[in-house]
Amino acid sequence: MWRDLLPVGRDARTGGYRRFAWNAADLECRAWFRAEAERRGLRYEIDRNGNQWAWYGGSAAAADPAWTPEDAVDAVVTGSHLDSVPDGGAYDGPLGVISSLAAFDLLIERGAEFRRPLAIVNFGDEEGARFGVACVGSRLAAGVLAPEAARDLRDADGVRLPDAMERAGHDPERIGADKELLGRIGAFVELHVEQGRHLVDVDAPVGVASAIWPHGRWRFDFRGEANHAGTTRLEDRRDPMLTYATTVLAARKKARLAGAVATFGKVAVEPNGTNAIPSLVRGWLDSRAPEEEVLESVVAEIGRAARERAERDGTDVEVVRESYSPIVEFAGGLRDRIAGHLGGVPVLPTGAGHDAGILSATLPTAMVFVRNPTGVSHSPAEFAEAADCLAGVDALADVLADLLSGTPDRADGTRSAEGPAA
Repeated sequence: MWRDLLPVGRDARTGGYRRFAWNAADLECRAWFRAEAERRGLRYEIDRNGNQWAWYGGSAAAADPAWTPEDAVDAVVTGSHLDSVPDGGAYDGPLGVISSLAAFDLLIERGAEFRRPLAIVNFGDEEGARFGVACVGSRLAAGVLAPEAARDLRDADGVRLPDAMERAGHDPERIGADKELLGRIGAFVELHVEQGRHLVDVDAPVGVASAIWPHGRWRFDFRGEANHAGTTRLEDRRDPMLTYATTVLAARKKARLAGAVATFGKVAVEPNGTNAIPSLVRGWLDSRAPEEEVLESVVAEIGRAARERAERDGTDVEVVRESYSPIVEFAGGLRDRIAGHLGGVPVLPTGAGHDAGILSATLPTAMVFVRNPTGVSHSPAEFAEAADCLAGVDALADVLADLLSGTPDRADGTRSAEGPAA
């Protein structure tokens, strides 16, 4: 599976991936997922928001040939995503999907008991690389992103999200909250390559997520006056690039002092000429922190620094929050159950957003991490050793077998003392 998927959407020059929502590479990945599902005899379906599902009904389906995914109750779901950031690595997303399929194969090989249905999912547009909003597929399903707002999203070429979906054969009029689908799920476990070095430092191949830091994206519009780069004296300039550059440095300082992170990773300039002073510099800030109050304070401080510098430069600044995700504390009972079942593996927080985080407000979710020796993510340098990947598959299969062996009777996915033993 890894070899088949590896070349899809890979840029020969950078070695990174460009699997953006609904582009040719993404559609090839989606076709691969469907083929893998059907090869295993799983029930394949696409939900109203374009997310792909592969269902196995377990003992209920075995007893009833007419069983469909709509009959699922308290299903256990695993999976991740197949899209990428610009020039991203091979592991972020695909490792979770491939490991889910491999874990299913292990469960069948071991003759595991399926008292509950199992589904493997490929969530669409998790990275938000094309349309600027992360986790579009899961946000829509959970009702966190309004259909009207999603239909207004455009890519850098002006292509609207609905048009991209329609060209790929999906009806954009169907998008929206999917309470019926999510209501059939009892627990969601997402496996992901670690985006950091904690597991390397503690010498552990796998770990479990405790929480996701709150994070968001803010657009900073710096406006000035376009003019000739060679004839305009420095003291006569209203240069928004200068204001932007100073704000980037301020963001680094404010984040460091608060124990947070802040990154200006995307910028657009008008008129974007080598010999022209810009009239507009638009920069996108990504910031994350251990607590929501800290994040709000850091972003406010960055905005204040930008406005103070703009006053000196004769420019104007507007700050627009484009997305925000509050802190996610993964379901304690489910998280602790998984960590204990895996023999007390490390439990660690993460600063990266995930579909599991979006769904956590709706249903019990958890995450399993696989060691990344480079500590690098969203880059071709992202990596995981084959032995650690296989350890992740084993861990995921063990977790799924435990969850599939009975039905939870608590909101966090745990069982009462009267239920089947863990």
